[in-house]
Amino acid sequence: MDSREAALPGASRRTVFLRLGAYGLVVGTLLVALFLTGSIPSSEEARDWVDGLGDAAYVAFVPLFVVVNFVIWWPILAGAAGLLFGTAVGTGLVLAAVTASSVTQMFVARRLAAGHHGKLLPQRTRAIEDFLTRHGAVAVMESRIVPGLPWGLVNFSAGLTHLRFRDLALGTVVGGAPKVFAYVALGGSLDDLGSTEAIVAIVLLGMLALLGALFVRRQIALGRA
Repeated sequence: MDSREAALPGASRRTVFLRLGAYGLVVGTLLVALFLTGSIPSSEEARDWVDGLGDAAYVAFVPLFVVVNFVIWWPILAGAAGLLFGTAVGTGLVLAAVTASSVTQMFVARRLAAGHHGKLLPQRTRAIEDFLTRHGAVAVMESRIVPGLPWGLVNFSAGLTHLRFRDLALGTVVGGAPKVFAYVALGGSLDDLGSTEAIVAIVLLGMLALLGALFVRRQIALGRA
């Protein structure tokens, strides 16, 4: 998974864009199909699935999360983990899962780019790419804190740059841990949103949103300077 790998023979930029477009179409179609057919399991079905697996559920959770996260927003999966495993165990499982999922999605994007990563993003985003390349883990960590910025978008965009896989993983673990804890705790407390755990989770998410907004404002001010 060397970021300096050469472009694959015969893989032109046009072919790469077609691959990326086809991938987006497939994922979008799967997501729409899941919602239209009601194939997303309920909380009761998820609990039954975990009970049926027993201890194997702890082992199966991370790889299953990685697969499902291609079409389902990760906070929903994190909340489900809190509901199924509790906050303490769920937080550890989800943090491992989102890190594995981030690296996997970045790897998929880089394979689709076929060695053209670092040359596909438009010129107006070159500053962002340079920031990711120079600051690596710190840039990823900050992106995990910014509110409203989809993690999946960051993962796939990172695959089109020269960002190293270890920087994505480290930045996700450090920057994502607070959000992971908050969503897992909130998911595990849906039946009692007035509990201390739920209140801490909501306050933490609010603080992270504020911190992220201040970071975005600072970056915009620096960009105008």
